[in-house]
Amino acid sequence: MHSNRCEFKEVVLSLADFLPDDYLEAVCEAHAFLSGEDVRGLKSMATHPVSFFPVGFQSRLLSLLPKVGQKVCRHPVAASSRGATSRQFELATRTAMAPLSGLGYYRIGEDGRLYLITKSEHYHTPLGHGFPGYGLVERARRLGIPNATHNNTRGAITRLLEQELVAEANGIQAGDPAAMEELLAAADCGHLNRVLNLETGSLAVEAALKMMLARFYRPQGDSPTPKYEGRTPVFIVVGNDEGGLQANYHGTTILTQTMRGMWPEWTDSASEKGLYQVRAVRPNRIEDFRTALAECDKQPYKVAGFFHEIVMMNYGARLLERAYLEQVYALCQEADVPIVVDEIQSCLWARDFYLFRDLGLKPTFVAVGKGLTGGEYAASRILFCAAMDSLPQFGALVTNGQEELASLTYLISMRWAKANAAVTSRIGEFYESRLREIAEQHRQCIVGIEGFRHLCSIKFHDMGTAKAFAASLNQKGMDISVQTYKADCPPSVLTKLPLIMGQGEVEWFLDRIQETLKSELSG
Repeated sequence: MHSNRCEFKEVVLSLADFLPDDYLEAVCEAHAFLSGEDVRGLKSMATHPVSFFPVGFQSRLLSLLPKVGQKVCRHPVAASSRGATSRQFELATRTAMAPLSGLGYYRIGEDGRLYLITKSEHYHTPLGHGFPGYGLVERARRLGIPNATHNNTRGAITRLLEQELVAEANGIQAGDPAAMEELLAAADCGHLNRVLNLETGSLAVEAALKMMLARFYRPQGDSPTPKYEGRTPVFIVVGNDEGGLQANYHGTTILTQTMRGMWPEWTDSASEKGLYQVRAVRPNRIEDFRTALAECDKQPYKVAGFFHEIVMMNYGARLLERAYLEQVYALCQEADVPIVVDEIQSCLWARDFYLFRDLGLKPTFVAVGKGLTGGEYAASRILFCAAMDSLPQFGALVTNGQEELASLTYLISMRWAKANAAVTSRIGEFYESRLREIAEQHRQCIVGIEGFRHLCSIKFHDMGTAKAFAASLNQKGMDISVQTYKADCPPSVLTKLPLIMGQGEVEWFLDRIQETLKSELSG
């Protein structure tokens, strides 16, 4: 058994460490009135600390590693419900791996086997299942803090989170009132100082798209005349290596689906009628972007925006290079082109929560989401600058997006991740480095490694080998997959390791990768 050479920093906090004293005082008094409970007991609960990731919890998880892949339940599910989903979902469903229980970086499937969640449940659970820090959410619930509210009554926790998100995005302290007031007052495009609370990443990105469209079309009849009225908006997206649209992924609303090549007749018709166009550029090809800008940023067209991920997890974890992005951002600033960085899949895994911060970029919009709630709630956000604040209240609105307890999970996740940023960065760099060493040893079947730290893919020479490798590791209890849902996917096996995996667990996983390559794919 490997030892954990990188120890996580202990985080022990209470609700009082997150929420203002006067707010908690009022909460306790209000709930005491409603429930009849003793207010002293409620106040004690509000100040009682919780250990976010106890050593005993870590030790228990580490001790289970040798059991990965084994049947650990004597009574697995013999015959579970088929459900009533669509045909395509039915074809993709693997009920044997569906969850019976989960803890930390493990899931026990309906087949009774122990699985290592090396994709973080498709980036929902960067802090694993049952993260002890989320015990504070149950404390908040016990204090009577409701989850459901309305857009017109955004709660104190949600408003606090909004300030935390923009503070981190701009590199200031949320607890500095003067700095926060100055940030919120900024009216330019150089500061991310607005937040819309939505429920899914798709809606977050669509909100950004709507604000871009509002510079061409009025959102409603009484809206002011748009800046670029009469010109055809063109959206530039990152495509595949052949220049096609299919590589990016910015959600499942119809307009963002057209950005990745879906609804082709719709897109063609919209283009012919001058409603909007989509233009793809190849990853890391600055000449493509210069050409697209030159051709699409003149009458009767205007580049409406550039959409990009930094790690393209739906295209083999292709990493957009810093130098490329710096040049693109400079060109966009000069041409008055807003930029959306879609961090739905990368937020929290970066050292400063946002990967764009690691790269020193200044986007106009940032979409963040799933990972920040640890899989506990659906809650995404779009951060943007005041200069793009153009939509009416109902222009991009989800009532469920204002949930108070969901906002609290954000704050908890952010606090632990910030305290452990140095450790998780070191482990992520170790993982990426070792993967590259392994790839070099198996050049007969591996092209190379794509991605960034915990978010890496192993790119094979052919899809057959990639599928065989993934199937072998699945059989051994590791949840990884090959992208096969679209024709032009690279033959890559994706990993998204939870941040709570220590170096010992990462080494164990790397050993399984090495063993599989040597014993089953050699030659």
